[in-house]
Amino acid sequence: MDKKTIRDIDFKNKTVIMRADFNVPLDEELNITDDTRIKAALPTIKYILDNGVKKLILMSHLGRPDGQVKDELRLNPVAKRLQELLGESVEKLDDCVGKDIKQQIASSKIHLILLENLRFHSAEEENEQDFAKELASLAEIYVNDAFGTAHRAHASTEGIAHFLPAVAGFLLEKEINYLGKTLEKPRKPFVVILGGAKVSDKIGVIDNLINKTNKIIIGGGMAYTFLKSQGKEIGKSKLEKDKIDIAKEILEKAAEKKVEIQLPVDNICVNDIKAYMEIKTVGEEIPQDLIAVDIGPKTIEKFKATLADAKTIVWNGPMGIFEVDKFAVGSKEIAKFISSLDATTIIGGGDTAAAVAKFGLEDKMTHISTGGGASLEFLEGKALPGIVALQDKN
Repeated sequence: MDKKTIRDIDFKNKTVIMRADFNVPLDEELNITDDTRIKAALPTIKYILDNGVKKLILMSHLGRPDGQVKDELRLNPVAKRLQELLGESVEKLDDCVGKDIKQQIASSKIHLILLENLRFHSAEEENEQDFAKELASLAEIYVNDAFGTAHRAHASTEGIAHFLPAVAGFLLEKEINYLGKTLEKPRKPFVVILGGAKVSDKIGVIDNLINKTNKIIIGGGMAYTFLKSQGKEIGKSKLEKDKIDIAKEILEKAAEKKVEIQLPVDNICVNDIKAYMEIKTVGEEIPQDLIAVDIGPKTIEKFKATLADAKTIVWNGPMGIFEVDKFAVGSKEIAKFISSLDATTIIGGGDTAAAVAKFGLEDKMTHISTGGGASLEFLEGKALPGIVALQDKN
């Protein structure tokens, strides 16, 4: 997947519209509590501004306003934070389409303009052609740097690319390179670590990667459906009853392909999922009154031994309920271990990225994906509409 990027474009005296992912968390006072996504877009913004652009128009969604104007989901806090980070004026507009917006952009003396929340218009998520065309009419070049929404065919991610020259920003390019090119030709041994709550979320990933990987490590809540499919007792642990047969099929398919699937051999358990509960370490068979909340010490050592000689590691899904410190040991130990290896380490977005950030290990990973759902679909081998719509290199 070789897509044109901002390096392939002459921006001199051009007006550019860029899709960013500024969907940041806000507190009750509407202060941004984590500006990671804004910082991730800065290299692309700075590059465009430094290359003679006439005007750069930024657009994003925030939250789920469902086609309604909601004052608490306006992008004003984003504009304020952007100004602080860039040391440059940002003009924030009160809508994203319409005659008034066009006039305000044309008359503005400021180079950097931020449109209002795209999802105040239901036409954004519905990918209405007229709405996409209106967004396109504001500029001469379209840049997509919002990997977190690239799996959605929305007006600002897919529709607009049919009306303007459309290229990737640095962040999107990085995701394509790591999640795409690395997985096409991974350095071997290639180990996949899967966790999180549900087997159903990861079936597509397993189906796609089982043909490329050497070993698959399974932890988190999804592990207990696999253990149940082997006839093991899992107590009150997370179980998807309707996925037991699928888990069994996956294990059989892996055996046929000589891909080793490793499951927990001991577990950290509690009677009830509360941070103050006393924890117990039990083996593969979990008593009926207990819930598994993390992998145990023997499993941690077993997984480390499997990972020790890996040259490519893809990790999607924590090993336990990492938000609670006493249930985070498995995820933390695995994160620390892989961060010390001479391997390409790719962290799928969402909870896994949050766990790695909690442990302060972001800088020690090769790549941390900025998109939860998008990275999952990429790992499944699906074509992401926001990437497909961009111009190919010849």
